[in-house]
Amino acid sequence: MTPFSRRKFLGSATRGALGLAGLGLAGFQTFAAARPPQGRRPNILFAIADDWGWPHASIAGTKGVTTPHFDRVAKEGVLFTNTFCAAPQCSPNRAAILTGRPIWQLEEAGTHSSLFPNKFKVYPDLLEGAGYHIGFTGKGWDPGNWRGGGWTRNPAGPEYSDCKFDSVPWTGISPIDYAGNFEAFLAKRPESVPFCFWCGGHEPHRKYQEGSGGKSGKKLEDAPVPAFLPDDAVVRGDMLDYLVEVEWFDAQLGRMLLKLEAMGELENTIVVVTGDNGMPFPRAKANLYEYGVRVPLAIRWGERVTPGRTSGDLIGFVDFAPTFLDAAGVTPPAEMTGKSLLASLTSGTPGPNEYVLFGRERHSHARYDNVGYPGRAIRTRDHLYIRNYKPDRWPAGDPEGYADIDDGPTKSFLNENKDKYPKLFELAVGKRPEEELYAVGGSMDCIENLAGKSEHRETKEKLSAKLEAVLSDQKDPRVLGTGDVFDSYPRFGAMRPKLGGFAKQGVYNPHYQGAKTP
Repeated sequence: MTPFSRRKFLGSATRGALGLAGLGLAGFQTFAAARPPQGRRPNILFAIADDWGWPHASIAGTKGVTTPHFDRVAKEGVLFTNTFCAAPQCSPNRAAILTGRPIWQLEEAGTHSSLFPNKFKVYPDLLEGAGYHIGFTGKGWDPGNWRGGGWTRNPAGPEYSDCKFDSVPWTGISPIDYAGNFEAFLAKRPESVPFCFWCGGHEPHRKYQEGSGGKSGKKLEDAPVPAFLPDDAVVRGDMLDYLVEVEWFDAQLGRMLLKLEAMGELENTIVVVTGDNGMPFPRAKANLYEYGVRVPLAIRWGERVTPGRTSGDLIGFVDFAPTFLDAAGVTPPAEMTGKSLLASLTSGTPGPNEYVLFGRERHSHARYDNVGYPGRAIRTRDHLYIRNYKPDRWPAGDPEGYADIDDGPTKSFLNENKDKYPKLFELAVGKRPEEELYAVGGSMDCIENLAGKSEHRETKEKLSAKLEAVLSDQKDPRVLGTGDVFDSYPRFGAMRPKLGGFAKQGVYNPHYQGAKTP
């Protein structure tokens, strides 16, 4: 990795020499724990990478990446191997994290790059009201228009992002000095006040510096290419470029841990490290398959959590908010559907979830009339069941660009070689049936749909009924007959008028049920 430099934060305390290489980091802590001794409440550090999917960490066995600081958190705490985001895209998933509620309960915030109504309670505000010092750096709730939702600040809290690097080793990496901003945040903390900090890395979101993986010394043969992508040097190189940015995030995480250790705060800090959704490749991000929703998770909280444990418990992102509040001694609001993990984290007993649910609505402006590709899914230990509510639509976006797939070398290669890889191209962009069922006990690839096989009918019907019952209980508009309201919600990101139909940025689409007028 090439050298870099950084500016000093104006008016902040001196950061000291915190190098990136060879950091001996005392571990992370976990949000689920018994009440601290003498009533001392735990600090919370929530570190979330952007588009980092499972199993792309060295402790998970991926050869092409080295993540020593995530690995140490896992070794000194708990490594979770079955963790699922609430939606396979940024802002809806982040809204679910903050509220402890699934995207179908969040109105505009359940779609990508829309509004976040401030009527929804978020855990940072609740912790602040209980006396915590709160803040975030990098990517908080984003993208979207939080001001339009009535907020006076980002729902993740006050922002600390002024500290920046003078240079970074690769284009595409954010200049924001996450660890430097964490120090600035800590410098403003009143003495003896517990803190809750959200570190939102922009990495490994695209775009990447093409060839950065090879230039950093990575080998093409170590690139982890899933079975639904072409096994070609272009794809392998793209994967390595992605892993370079995973390592950057891990290095910044290391500096934050070192700071906590130097302050003597590490052992009373719940440290949670994860990614917000799967990798930005075809059939991964923005999809309800394993590579779109399954993410790394490691949690540590000093002696409160037995170190070195690997857990296959099913964890959903709606569980974070009630867990943080529970650990801080704050009763989670009744409307939070997530479950506190506190007891299972501290005792090692099985977690509270027999299954997890997740879903998606509109991602980018990728279809005529700015509509989405709505879906819901239920994941058990052994199976993934997906319900596609609009199977007549193109899942990756209309063929004029397949805009729900992030642009990059892999997307371009697959499109240019669709005649050579027809099956893989179809898996990425082709229309899908209303129901999908996959056995996920031994593979994450999700290629063979079992929904139409008679020997799996009982499993499919059981999971379909369970999904329907839970969504009905949670008043999901998609099962109550009013789901088109999601296609009415405004988008504040880029629009593509060439796709046709409604294409007004920041405006409610009046064509759909429940639509509002501008």
